[in-house]
Amino acid sequence: MPKALITGITGQDGSYLAEFLLEKGYEVIGMVRRSSTVNFSRIRHIQDKITLVSGDLLDQGSLINILQEHRPDEVYNLAAQSFVPTSWEQPVFTGEVTGLGVTRILEAIRMVDDGIRFYQASSSEMFGKVREVPQNEDTPFYPRSPYGVAKVYGHWITVNYRESYGLHATSGILFNHTSPRRGLEFVLRKITHGVAKIKLGLADELRLGNLDSCRDIGFAGDYVRAMWLMLQQPQPGNYVVATEETHSIREMCAEAFGYVGLDWEEYVVQDPRFMRPAEVDLLVGDASKARQVLGWEPKVSFRELVRMMVDADLELVKQEHGLG
Repeated sequence: MPKALITGITGQDGSYLAEFLLEKGYEVIGMVRRSSTVNFSRIRHIQDKITLVSGDLLDQGSLINILQEHRPDEVYNLAAQSFVPTSWEQPVFTGEVTGLGVTRILEAIRMVDDGIRFYQASSSEMFGKVREVPQNEDTPFYPRSPYGVAKVYGHWITVNYRESYGLHATSGILFNHTSPRRGLEFVLRKITHGVAKIKLGLADELRLGNLDSCRDIGFAGDYVRAMWLMLQQPQPGNYVVATEETHSIREMCAEAFGYVGLDWEEYVVQDPRFMRPAEVDLLVGDASKARQVLGWEPKVSFRELVRMMVDADLELVKQEHGLG
């Protein structure tokens, strides 16, 4: 039975990846930070099938101990301070976790067992003020947030450990991906949850930032499959994972509100408080390498994704408010 360690297992991607690996017959170890308020809601349905261990990307010793005790074949580093707006408020913490945390876990792998295969969750936010459209594995980075800068560091230190020490260290440059498990602060989830509340008469407006921002956005359940495929390759590398389509925030609003028979322009208010200090305007990925080498393609379309999330949020809001 292969064994995998997932950092960030309580997050959206961690929960989908854990499900996927369990279906593949893996023993799954999930790293969680010791806290009085850990949220296990995303993995509660599989919690009895996985082993949870205490560790922290800020603490090298805890990472070494976990690797020595559990001896995983694969490590998926999904843990990060991952909400972009927060990275301006907490830039040093973001750098420590999202950037230097990658070095700590790579160094732990090098010390304990350099045969472990490592996946680093890189991000399309590294492209930032894009140098070309669409973006591929060779597109230069120009990050526009402390989060994006930290992810660039994590990406390049992964490449450096691959080239310096021969580690099977792979970087997945994932474009925006979401699901009903996404946090409410992320834009498409904020939209679909807002639509549900407005449709059920519990709200009368939805406040958003830049409506012209365009994103290449897919379903998280599709993207974790790509992560696993990367670590099954004989050689490590970098891979862009994307739908190769781009949609503006306006389009997301139109699709979500239209699905429940509402006109988004009657409810959406543009609020300067939600504008980024430095905006990323157009992200769209070229995933041809992932298609050709991994045989990966997304299965869930943009429309299917939006409708899946609206349906899930309608059910959630009904449950929360005791509506039939």
